[in-house]
Amino acid sequence: MPENWKTYKLGKIAALRKKTVRPKDFNGEQYIGLEHIGQGDFLLNGIGIASDVTSNKFRFKSGDILYGKIRPYFKKVYKPQFSGICSTDILIIISSSEEIVTQEYLYQLIKTQTFTDKAVETSSGTKMPRADWNSLEQVEFTFPPVEEQKSIASILSALDDKIELNLRMNKTLEEMAMALYKHWFVDFGPFQDGEFVDSELGEIPKGWEVKRLDEFALKKSETFNFKNKEDVVFVNTGDVQEGRFLHSNRVPKKGLPGQAKKAIAKGDILYSEIRPKNKRFAYVNFDSEDYVVSTKFMIINPKDNILSKLLYRILTMQSTVDNLNSIAEGRSGTFPQITFDAISDLKFILPPFNIQQKFQEIVSPMEMQQDELYLENQILTQLRDTFLPKLISGEVRVKDVEKTLSEVL
Repeated sequence: MPENWKTYKLGKIAALRKKTVRPKDFNGEQYIGLEHIGQGDFLLNGIGIASDVTSNKFRFKSGDILYGKIRPYFKKVYKPQFSGICSTDILIIISSSEEIVTQEYLYQLIKTQTFTDKAVETSSGTKMPRADWNSLEQVEFTFPPVEEQKSIASILSALDDKIELNLRMNKTLEEMAMALYKHWFVDFGPFQDGEFVDSELGEIPKGWEVKRLDEFALKKSETFNFKNKEDVVFVNTGDVQEGRFLHSNRVPKKGLPGQAKKAIAKGDILYSEIRPKNKRFAYVNFDSEDYVVSTKFMIINPKDNILSKLLYRILTMQSTVDNLNSIAEGRSGTFPQITFDAISDLKFILPPFNIQQKFQEIVSPMEMQQDELYLENQILTQLRDTFLPKLISGEVRVKDVEKTLSEVL
């Protein structure tokens, strides 16, 4: 540990914002619940509106640190750049002495595994552990001088900003591709001058067909081979969101949960069976031989009459999500859940293969750019997760990482 770093109890340098807001005082603010904060990616997966919630909440300000206190090992941490209200299951943490610890550096500290481990150690409850702030206040952390804090936070924030920018660009590209898909295959825009025929789903271009899902898609079930594997990447249903894999962390195969059983391959479509409305789906566009996924995923492949990317778009458009969620809600069980058998008789309009290919030629450049951004984010995330604990602990100094980061930012 560098000589000029100083140690303080967390309660000495940080405090909670606890201003409660009653529903009658809501005024159209943006709302953040635990469900909106990603697990370990430090990003929002969505956002709500205050008018949609009915119980007391906390008010946060731009720049506050939001920390999900339930099951702290999920690392639900986010620093919004706007004001709003949030769940009372979220701690709103602020620096109480910027002369000792800056807000930006405190945010980076709270993102570390060290902080998470301390939060877990001090948690109360067993079935649903909750980080206990009164206990966390007594935990000691060591801090560099403020100027070095600013340099460390600046480097790590630059990585965060680049990752978030890439995600926004990817989202825009996906919205463009889906808008084009709707224009072609829902509104039949390019085919309006051609002949249409009646079908059970309304008028469709001549030569197109109405098909059951199981007539152009099939369920894949391949058991992961753990032989010669010391560690793997385990993906649970909460680890994907609207096409994104939220982590690529390797873990020892020993101690994996029982549902870590399924193998995946490039071109597979992962679709969570639980609560389809949460949009826990993704397309595998990378070498995934070390990935093992939960048995709660349906793994879906195309048959010969449809392109895999088009099948993915059919399964992930909002109308399909709504249909799947309706089926899930209508089934008995602890959670709203679907199976491939339960949705196999859903009917969709399938265009001829040559038209699928023409569409794919148009959207392929967008998808290639998405893949490039996705791979870049994997590298950036790995760098951030590598340098974050080392910079915060003093194991490496700013000057040691500046050259490496200047090459990727």
